[in-house]
Amino acid sequence: MSTVRLILALHNHQPVGNFDGVFEASYRDSYAPFLEVLGSYPDIPFALHTSGPLLEWLAEHHPEYIAQVRGLVETGRVEILGGGFYEPIMTMIPHHDRVGQIRDYSSYLEQLFPTKVRGMWVAERVWEQHLVAAITEAGIEYTILDDFHFQHAGITGDDLFGYYLTEDEGRLLKIFPGSEILRYTVPFQEPHATYEFLRRLAERRPGATVVFADDGEKFGSWPETFDHVYTHGWLKRFCDMIMGNRDWLEVTTLARAVDSTLPLGKVYVPDGSYREMTEWVLPPSLHQDYERAKAHVAASELADEIKPFFRAGGFWRNFKARYPESDEMYARMLGISRRLAAASAREGADPDYLEIARRELYRGQCNCPYWHGAFGGLYLPHLRNAVYRSLITAHNALDDAEAKTGPRVALEAGDFNLDARQEVKLENEGLVVLVRPAQGGHIYELDVRQTAINVLATLQRRPEAYHQAIANAIHPENNDQAQGDGPASIHDRIIFKQEGLDQLLVYDRHPRKALVDHFYPIDVTLDDLAACRDVERGDFVTGTYLARAKRDSRRVALVMERPGHADGQTVRIKKSIALAAGSPVLEVHYELFDLPRETCLHFAVELNLAAMAGHADDRYYSDAHGTRLGVLDSRIDLAHTEGIALTDEWLDLSVGLSWSRPGGLWCYPIETVSQSEGGFEGVYQSSAVVPHWHVTADETGRWDLLIRLALEPFRPTVITLPRQDESLARV
Repeated sequence: MSTVRLILALHNHQPVGNFDGVFEASYRDSYAPFLEVLGSYPDIPFALHTSGPLLEWLAEHHPEYIAQVRGLVETGRVEILGGGFYEPIMTMIPHHDRVGQIRDYSSYLEQLFPTKVRGMWVAERVWEQHLVAAITEAGIEYTILDDFHFQHAGITGDDLFGYYLTEDEGRLLKIFPGSEILRYTVPFQEPHATYEFLRRLAERRPGATVVFADDGEKFGSWPETFDHVYTHGWLKRFCDMIMGNRDWLEVTTLARAVDSTLPLGKVYVPDGSYREMTEWVLPPSLHQDYERAKAHVAASELADEIKPFFRAGGFWRNFKARYPESDEMYARMLGISRRLAAASAREGADPDYLEIARRELYRGQCNCPYWHGAFGGLYLPHLRNAVYRSLITAHNALDDAEAKTGPRVALEAGDFNLDARQEVKLENEGLVVLVRPAQGGHIYELDVRQTAINVLATLQRRPEAYHQAIANAIHPENNDQAQGDGPASIHDRIIFKQEGLDQLLVYDRHPRKALVDHFYPIDVTLDDLAACRDVERGDFVTGTYLARAKRDSRRVALVMERPGHADGQTVRIKKSIALAAGSPVLEVHYELFDLPRETCLHFAVELNLAAMAGHADDRYYSDAHGTRLGVLDSRIDLAHTEGIALTDEWLDLSVGLSWSRPGGLWCYPIETVSQSEGGFEGVYQSSAVVPHWHVTADETGRWDLLIRLALEPFRPTVITLPRQDESLARV
């Protein structure tokens, strides 16, 4: 009789918006060869979770893979696990969306494969106890968390090998602890390490059930793992080890374990996620303190006794506090969800458009761009852009569902970003503009609806805990790594994907948004700005503007005003943002008052434009005559100009900027240093466009300026610039 049950559960995932080449490479290096090897071991069943974005891609591009999995399901070799359709962090989305995502994905899976979906994968194992209600309401019986979760509920040692009941509002859910030891031995150590762990467990705890549950990409897609797992035969040796010990080792599935064994008891699991996630969410300074404390614990003679009580203490939701950009996406997503729920409850809304909006909302809830750790996540522009693309598409579909068509314009005030302050939304049929008067009067989201792009999906450069590893790695004595018998886990790797990363460790002093108002010294340079030197001489950058709205049937405007200081002088800025029905142009009118007659001030308006790759021939700056000035990661320093255009032909997007007074222009790239599975790398985030003027007052102490932003699908046309003698739009 078998004395230990082993459950192998794989989680295969690619996020919404990832590149086709990444999908294809992961299929080639991981998903397909894993099935090929396991196909030759008919006595080894396993559980398989494939996220919705990946499964939809596989169904379209590799139907043979779907057929192969279907065959394994039919023969009882594979148990299919469900989850949220587009892999959301369940604690991040409303209850009705949790239930909807799980139900929709179970339905999709049950149509694709001949099976009943009973269990699910919890994305990133981010857990809060109230999730039990939504998970069970959606028809799920059991799931997997990490043993790390259970340890902080007081369950340790050999009590971690089985499954438990948990409960919320009278609803019962079964939860399995996944073994952290196996997450680090499989496949990074030789199969004998897993054998020794399981054999000792069998001797101590006959009848135990142990779960390996982790990313399928570690079997071929993670760096160096393809050769290790397949070329050098690790997976075959692992399967052979299992087959050679079937007299005491039984490989089974979650469903069979639930049906054939009793729960070990009841537990209420504290809020948490997997251990590394609780570390990544910590602020950098606290993370470094935590690493030192962890090293002390590991070196202690009492390490085994202390470890169950030692935790990083980070809480997943605080990614939204650490990264305002994540919080902005989250708030936008919640707004779409609430609007969809309200539209669905009203009579007369078009159900087909409501369904489009629901599916795009669910896509926009894909978790990866909302956080950052060893995987690029939030730092990857194409993933952030994909979230906004889905949310903007859902916004458009809701307009269609409510029969909002033709030229129109509206202005609405509300707390759109959940900061307890009032923001303002200007919207017509082509643009959505979100403005934050309480923080510098910045535009923080600017959506081009036809192409579903937020051109302000930017990212501020800020310190990260792993930046210290980059600095340390410059010194060879800090670059020692213990070598095991397989490739290092991605959590332990220090690899530079390019040179000069330490030169990119520059940190911003303000959010990278649009209409950031600066006063600089007369002699400031482009190098000063690019290096983030402290050259600010005003207090308008993040200062609070008082705001009022002006509306009529064809045009709306937000008028913001703030008294402040510039270069030791008292001045007042009034800036007005106007949008008209039927127009792709945003007009911004600046008026500076109370200027000193005898002093020249250096005024600049910063706009950070994203959603475009930095170094590609089809993504470039051009002047008013269509002459290209360089790709988008170029530095540009012009002494006298009246405008510039940024074009991304691949995204079919053109942003034309023009201003009524000739002035200087600085442009430079915003690049971050982030970590990913492959190592540390620089990532282009946006282009800073900073027109600037030497301001001298007229006889009344006043100076004014009109800036126009034209946001349209790409067309190779010449920009029409306003002339200073044109009548400035007054709002």
